[in-house]
Amino acid sequence: MTKKVFLYVGFFVVLVISFWFFLFRGTDAWKTQLPVLSYVKPFSFKNQDNISFTDRDMLGKVAVVEYFFTTCKGICPRMNTNMHTIYDQFKNEPNFIILSHSCDPETDSVPRMKHYADSLKVDTKKWIFLTGKKDSLYYQARNSYLLDDPKNSLEKIEDQFIHTQFFALVDKDGQVRGQIYDGLKKDELDRLKDDISILLKEKSKNGNFVNGIFNQ
Repeated sequence: MTKKVFLYVGFFVVLVISFWFFLFRGTDAWKTQLPVLSYVKPFSFKNQDNISFTDRDMLGKVAVVEYFFTTCKGICPRMNTNMHTIYDQFKNEPNFIILSHSCDPETDSVPRMKHYADSLKVDTKKWIFLTGKKDSLYYQARNSYLLDDPKNSLEKIEDQFIHTQFFALVDKDGQVRGQIYDGLKKDELDRLKDDISILLKEKSKNGNFVNGIFNQ
């Protein structure tokens, strides 16, 4: 009798394992998931070619996001030297982009952003430089990408200045994932590269952005 019980229990366990295997095979549900921190709110900025770039253009792409300004002599050159290593590693991935936003749009006009992009000798379809209205740029930094504290928006916009060394990582569904990465620390850059690879392998859950931003 005991032997039969063990056989039945063993059969049941095998059955359950097989069920879960076939249920999740071909999906990412069984894998360790990077945490979701936020999601991308709607926006529209101009890229270095004076073409509108919106949240819809991120659809289906894994994106690394930063804020910098072209006249910066401090952390920005170091950040973008490090960002260039990320670009070099993933530039041939069709579903990968980098978004570099200006935090000084009064200075960083479209022509200036174009000149800066050209100086880096990168493919600007893969590494995109964005400028626009300061309040909109700062809203995205704080509320979409978590690159600055939203409480800092209590001052007048003309008196505000974001100067951050941090990068954000966005998945194919417009979710900010993983962590906020320090663009000046090698260990965090290595972690970012690993996390990019994880998200590139993930399938988009809905084929559109979450929270109703996109519709089929």
